[in-house]
Amino acid sequence: MNPMEWNENLELGLAPMDATHQEFIATYNALAAADEASFLARLDDFMAHCVAHFDQENEWMAAVNFPGCHKAEHDRVLAVMTDIRKRVELGDLALGRRLVEELPPWFENHATGMDAALAFHLETIGFDTDTNTIGKPELLSGVSCSTADTAAPAEAAAQS
Repeated sequence: MNPMEWNENLELGLAPMDATHQEFIATYNALAAADEASFLARLDDFMAHCVAHFDQENEWMAAVNFPGCHKAEHDRVLAVMTDIRKRVELGDLALGRRLVEELPPWFENHATGMDAALAFHLETIGFDTDTNTIGKPELLSGVSCSTADTAAPAEAAAQS
């Protein structure tokens, strides 16, 4: 299994999100390189990272009332990983290896789609990820899971 690599397509310009995504890749690479004896422990490490990673993003989304479709995807991924972890514990390492194969394309799509939209929105409204405060609350409108609605915050920012 080839390791995942950090690249400019994954860099979203929101420092705490980019750092967490780099940790995702490092933890994933440890899982991908794990032998049979250490696979379950590395899967546990990876899942612990994902819980903290998704909780961080979910907290930001809740603070700005960001659409729930993003959180729902986090929840689905964690549910799949939890199910696969149970199966790996029962001896189905092949299913665990299949998860490892599927994670890179999922992550690239998620990071460059949903996470990019979140990062753009947080930057547009002047969100401080350290204090969870909004610098430009007047720009909090028109956000939905539809990409058709992403222009509203950008247009408002351009007018100010």
